[in-house]
Amino acid sequence: MRLTLHRGEVLFRQGDPGTYLYRIVSGVFKVTRLHENGNILLFNLLFPGEIVPHHSLLSAKDCHGTATALTTSEVERIPADDWYAEVAMQPEKAIEVGRVLQEKLRFMQQRIDHLTIGSPAERLKLLKQSLSGYTEQRPLTDILTQEEIGQFIGVRRETINRLLRSDVE
Repeated sequence: MRLTLHRGEVLFRQGDPGTYLYRIVSGVFKVTRLHENGNILLFNLLFPGEIVPHHSLLSAKDCHGTATALTTSEVERIPADDWYAEVAMQPEKAIEVGRVLQEKLRFMQQRIDHLTIGSPAERLKLLKQSLSGYTEQRPLTDILTQEEIGQFIGVRRETINRLLRSDVE
């Protein structure tokens, strides 16, 4: 079953049971996690081609965070029981799971590389470049808040504000 979600709509929420998996056909999602102390942290971005939640590709587990559409997005909803039965019966499904996880691991490695790059300005530039093909050329601050941008590239919101102001001038 295909679903269309618009900016701000939630695909799944932290704590939801792993009833479904989702293949992202188009669009971008942010994944946030609410901690016990009330802090909300942006910890992942999801892109077309991914099957999520990643931690439930081989066995069901409650959702670790909340996935919210950043752009108009289309997803395929897959009943988890059907997915797990196919993985058990079809070796090519297990290979697909491996490929999905490999691509996400590569993305996370690239993200770590970006976090260790010299300056915050360089990190911001790399984030803008990595999102540019998915966000209909909208400004980054139309997609993520300054706080979220800072969380994602490892700098304070005030630094993002300063960088964005100097980028405009």
